[in-house]
Amino acid sequence: ALRWLFKTFSSCPKVGDPHPGQPYKGGHFRAFLPDNREGQKTAVLLKKAFDCGLTFHIKSCNGKERVTWGLIPHKTSWDGGKARNGYPDALYLREVCTVL
Repeated sequence: ALRWLFKTFSSCPKVGDPHPGQPYKGGHFRAFLPDNREGQKTAVLLKKAFDCGLTFHIKSCNGKERVTWGLIPHKTSWDGGKARNGYPDALYLREVCTVL
């Protein structure tokens, strides 16, 4: 399995962000891909999306701003199936590549 670990830091957004000057909380995120040809191809596309700032966004949760997953679907568990953002999910790689 390919495992991605992300650590986002707490900060204060700049002009152009959803709430400039409003501090937000970072977080720890992880995602999984199968270690095969399709998974590696998807990893390259996900890296490009991350480099373009598309992986995360800042969202208001209970009146506080925090970093959350963006619109690109990620598998955050190795098991549990589609309902729990895990595998098995036969369509995931095709669906995420369509989004990317």
